[in-house]
Amino acid sequence: MKNSAAMLLLSLVPMLTQQAAVAGPEDDREAFVEYFQSRFPDVAFAEFANGIYAIDEDARGQWLDIEEFPPYEFAVEQGETLWQEALPDGARLADCFGQSTGDIRPAYPRFDAGRGEVVTLAVAINDCRQTQKLPVWPYDSEELISITAYLAYAARGKPVVTQIHADEPGALAAYEEGKRFYYSKRGQLNFACSDCHVTSVGLHVRADRLSPSLGHTTHFPVYRSKLGTVISLHQRFSGCVRDVRAKPFALQSEEFRNLEYFLSYMSNGLEFNGPGARK
Repeated sequence: MKNSAAMLLLSLVPMLTQQAAVAGPEDDREAFVEYFQSRFPDVAFAEFANGIYAIDEDARGQWLDIEEFPPYEFAVEQGETLWQEALPDGARLADCFGQSTGDIRPAYPRFDAGRGEVVTLAVAINDCRQTQKLPVWPYDSEELISITAYLAYAARGKPVVTQIHADEPGALAAYEEGKRFYYSKRGQLNFACSDCHVTSVGLHVRADRLSPSLGHTTHFPVYRSKLGTVISLHQRFSGCVRDVRAKPFALQSEEFRNLEYFLSYMSNGLEFNGPGARK
């Protein structure tokens, strides 16, 4: 890293950390975006929806080659079939949401004031199954992930519009819990999410480069080449927590839903471009 870039990083990180501790959500988001745009001045804001491919030209070329025959196509097709499939009472999963297919993914995560908690798309899909008196799908099931892949694909090009309403104090509390999780040290390695994906973004961990947090939620679920399957955002959360040698929370736990809420708000204005393909 050049000296000037190193000095910029050292000057911006304290500002970002201070903002994260005392500022409101929109102040947080503006500081978040400013940090990444200052760190990578040649990268357009919209490009951060592409994750590591926004800052790693070599990896980007490989990714574009993969996208010629995307490995997640089977999941999108299976998801569309399940989405339209008739349930026991003749309804479909699609009937639960009352929105055009492309507008469903951008509606989540959201804070449900009646429930007093963040509701993610995966939770909403299982809620629908419960209303049909069907068993819920495990949150790592092929069926559930395939449906979220289909809905992500249908939402491509739509902006992230996560909302925190001033008249819902529970929403702000959930956001703050997600932010606290993001900046808190954990595990035997004593790492926070921000240690890898803010202060160390772009650096190598073995053969891989650390991706920027800005845009992290836009492209999930993703096909992981090393796993040979499509995984959810919360499975990635779990893997990160495990990698720092801490005990992961359950998929769709309150902790992970609040974290998704925070990160999604940070990416407001970027476009959805999932499902994605990663190593």
